[in-house]
Amino acid sequence: MRIHVVDAFTDRPFSGNPAGVCLLPAGEWPDDAWMRQVSAELNHSETAFALPLPGAVEGPAGSEAGSEAGTEAVAGAGADWAIRWFTPLVESRLCGHATLATAHVLRTERGLLGTVRFHSRLHGVLVTHTDGEGATTLDFPAAPEAEVPVPEGLPEALGAKPTAAFGTGPLGDLLAVLPDEAAVRDLTPDPEALAALTLREDLRGVIVTAPAAREGLGHDFVSRFFAPARGIPEDPVTGSAHTALAPYWSARLGRPRLTGLQVSARSGLVHTAVRGDRVHLTGNAVTVLRGTLHV
Repeated sequence: MRIHVVDAFTDRPFSGNPAGVCLLPAGEWPDDAWMRQVSAELNHSETAFALPLPGAVEGPAGSEAGSEAGTEAVAGAGADWAIRWFTPLVESRLCGHATLATAHVLRTERGLLGTVRFHSRLHGVLVTHTDGEGATTLDFPAAPEAEVPVPEGLPEALGAKPTAAFGTGPLGDLLAVLPDEAAVRDLTPDPEALAALTLREDLRGVIVTAPAAREGLGHDFVSRFFAPARGIPEDPVTGSAHTALAPYWSARLGRPRLTGLQVSARSGLVHTAVRGDRVHLTGNAVTVLRGTLHV
């Protein structure tokens, strides 16, 4: 089967967030252990596995997936493909950049334009729409925020003291707010301490954010994301984190549409729009590798 590496939330190769994309043949899911091994082999923060559902259009000519995709067909009613995401260590609850990368591959490799609906295990149907110029918008559930005490040991693990911290509900992250953009850029966290803290607090990872240094920079807020206990010391650009970042900053800046810059070493832009209890995340993607998986 074909496998791809796609840089997401960027229009330039070797920037944004690289994701593996594996388009599976119709049928049952492979073993979880095999998908984890493929993800570990690629060694990117996430690899997406997409399974065509009965009636899904798989290419320009249109072909139907086999009916043996039984249980997924029932759960995925109204969807075209089922999708799952794996880090090199564990299965993820939600992943934005690898979903965007999968929509990009379906457009560039299979000729699927416009709207594609993905069934996810925990978040139902996730809709993507790719426009004629290649920008893809993800329609994801907004993550609720609730202020919580700054966890013991977080300032030491991050190397900076947050001004506030927020839980993000089912997303499972801690949102830590720093006073300014420079503080986010200058962070040098302790991965071992941060891994121990996230395991203790039952967190996927820690999102760190601050407002843009000033107007006119092309972004409204900055962020970084760390999930060392899940095999991601630092994620380059985290789409799912923006389901919490978008409503947080839109409420404080008074605008539904914003642009977030994730200031990792690779960096990337995520254009956000809050739509009630949903968030639209828009970005571009670039394929950097196509290959054949022989195992």
